[in-house]
Amino acid sequence: MPVASQAPHVDLPRIAKCPTGVRGLDEITEGGLPRGRPTLICGAAGCGKTLLAMEFIVRGAREFDEPGVFMAFEETEGELIENVGSLGFALDALVDQGRVALDYVYLERSEIEETGDYGLDGLFVRLGSMIEETGARRVALDGIEALFAALPSEGILRAELRRLFRWFKEQGVTAVITGEQGEKTLTRHGLEEYVSDCVLFLDHRVHGQVATRRLRVVKYRGSRHGTNEYPALIDEHGLSVLPISSVTLEHRVSRERISTGVPTLDAMLGGRGYFKGSSILISGTAGAGKSSLAVAFADSLCRRGERCLYWASEESSDQILRNMGSIGFDLEPHFAGGRLHCHAVRPTLHGLESHLMSLHKLVETWRPQALILDPITNFTTIGDPSEVKLMLTRMIDFLKKSEITAIFTSLSSGTDLERTDEGIGTLIDTWLSVRQVEVAGRRRRLLSVLKSRGMAHSTEVRILQLSEAGIELTDPPTDGDREPGPA
Repeated sequence: MPVASQAPHVDLPRIAKCPTGVRGLDEITEGGLPRGRPTLICGAAGCGKTLLAMEFIVRGAREFDEPGVFMAFEETEGELIENVGSLGFALDALVDQGRVALDYVYLERSEIEETGDYGLDGLFVRLGSMIEETGARRVALDGIEALFAALPSEGILRAELRRLFRWFKEQGVTAVITGEQGEKTLTRHGLEEYVSDCVLFLDHRVHGQVATRRLRVVKYRGSRHGTNEYPALIDEHGLSVLPISSVTLEHRVSRERISTGVPTLDAMLGGRGYFKGSSILISGTAGAGKSSLAVAFADSLCRRGERCLYWASEESSDQILRNMGSIGFDLEPHFAGGRLHCHAVRPTLHGLESHLMSLHKLVETWRPQALILDPITNFTTIGDPSEVKLMLTRMIDFLKKSEITAIFTSLSSGTDLERTDEGIGTLIDTWLSVRQVEVAGRRRRLLSVLKSRGMAHSTEVRILQLSEAGIELTDPPTDGDREPGPA
């Protein structure tokens, strides 16, 4: 059968890019902002516009040897230096070294008289002098609406905007301009976005008393770019953007198997345990042993000298140490040896996107071979089911791409124990179900494997016993057998 010929691959010309150095943003924009062209950063107050513009200038000077000029219309030089000092930018040192120039321009609308030949010549002279003095390759103009506040004529405004943006191109500098969001437009005047080559929109919203920031690339002339909304986080290192929606189903998978930490559970999973780098869900009723099974895996992993990150949203690390010690797991040496790290935080402390960003940072810092998230159920307190599922989907994709074995625990509610409130059952590779049932006046824990992709696994229900000796799975008694001892 003839094979259809394929057109030869042609490398299409690409516009030059100027890397921002802002984590995640360069990935979304496929290399950075358009070099030698103006980019508009717009959004409401408090969304992070000034910080993004400042970070573009600072990282350009520090990481890419590109001096910069930052001109502000609302904050003085001293205020700018003080405001970003907590982020470790050391802006004052860059100014002293001549790698960054700051300028504050005071504009009072009542003092400006509009004339027929109103222009920006004074601004061009001032900016041009600073660019020449520092050899600047980057320029930031913070608060463009203040510059044109005195212009009632849309015609003059549009002409001056075009003139300003054309001037930046003639200087050969990469410029970022910040603008306040309008009532029904991206910017106050509604014109800036049309003359910009690239437009970034920052949003700061509050849902369920939890605030989140998001970034979107509205347009980018001459370049492909991510088109979704991306979580943005401001922390001690500046602004970070998480390009989570760019993850594709192209991750590699391992054929290697790792023990569950419970030999009898290994036997139920083909005798060899979980696939390395897979996602495991342990769901069930309260007190059924979900966390115990997760810790058994962590203990086994750490005993082999590997690292595990334990994300706890209900218990502190000390409480986990005490509780798991009662069933034979001594986790103290793992904590002390740096093989086990506990990140204990209430979900209500941050929004879903911030938690996802925190996970990325923890993985980058600790480089674990495995992650335990106990439980995922609490995320439903800060987002509706669709938002939680989206966040967990992105989390699972990220962990798979990083080849990290992940165990999630989930509290089952209602009578249907073969579903989760988070709706991620279809994304999971191995799903264990645990529950408690009452038999002859006693509670008994039961475990079954609902599914385990890519391996032979038991379809039987086993008794799950927790004791000082650890975890054991046994066959249910037959009619003539004696009930097992307390578990």
